[in-house]
Amino acid sequence: MKTLIIEHTAPFQGLPELVADAEGLFAREGLQLAWVNTNEGANHDAATDVLSPKGLDPFRSHGRLLEQGKADMYNACEWGNYCRVQDTAVGSRQLGRRGIVTFAAIVVAPDSPIYTPQQLAYRKVGVPFYFGTHYLALHMLEGFLTREQIVVCSVPHGSRHRLDLLMRGEIEGTTLTEPYVTLAEKKGCRVVCSAFYHGTQVGTEKIDVETMRAYNRAVGEAVRRINANKRKYLQYFIDYHKAKDPEIGILTVDDLRESRLVVCEPAPIPRDEMRRTYEWVRSWGMLEATQSPLQLVDVDVQTQAHATG
Repeated sequence: MKTLIIEHTAPFQGLPELVADAEGLFAREGLQLAWVNTNEGANHDAATDVLSPKGLDPFRSHGRLLEQGKADMYNACEWGNYCRVQDTAVGSRQLGRRGIVTFAAIVVAPDSPIYTPQQLAYRKVGVPFYFGTHYLALHMLEGFLTREQIVVCSVPHGSRHRLDLLMRGEIEGTTLTEPYVTLAEKKGCRVVCSAFYHGTQVGTEKIDVETMRAYNRAVGEAVRRINANKRKYLQYFIDYHKAKDPEIGILTVDDLRESRLVVCEPAPIPRDEMRRTYEWVRSWGMLEATQSPLQLVDVDVQTQAHATG
């Protein structure tokens, strides 16, 4: 049995991995997962006067323990992982896309005068810089506003923290993932736009082709089980949070929408999408030290580890 030390993952970004672990699918492939918590010691302060990720640490949570030699792999949003791998000190690389396609939304408070994305022009939208909903917010708002009209500010990762800031009126809008989109709606908040985004696995040299193949087989089987009974697995979104957040414990599966749970087979990052992603992130002033997106991916591992047959 090969042991992999994996940075912990919440259901919104890693439900298939959690299912594969709980239902013995990794063990069936000869893998034992040891989870380590990246939230311990992480900074959750808001800095709403900070309007750019320039100079901020992309390893505030995801990748922090891997960079310290305390983990072998983590998953996070694809955009942020391009930036983390650029700055890695341990030679980490992206190894392919994860099994869940994350749903997220920009939400405003119940008493907000904002009803459409266009009305967010020059208004502070709190985002966790270098995390998935930071980039998703930029993508969504670009469809309605010029870049000069988009104002995003630094707030913590973790939807609970951002929802609290929103309800206290410290920001005019923010990004949330499930189950906090649902909780926000129950509180009367409004979703002004929403979308899905991919994430990727990032690993060290310990994650070779055979290891990644076994990992992907387990995740792929979990994906099939989830797609066969989404209602059953929506319970993970409640159970994961309710011990620390009593408000989530009040939710039921009936409150959650199956359409917001999207999973698919792990796969390589397509070359054309890789190029477009790299160029878009670079256009926002990031990835300035990288000349090609191929520098940020272990092409051999991600190609061979996802091969069928």
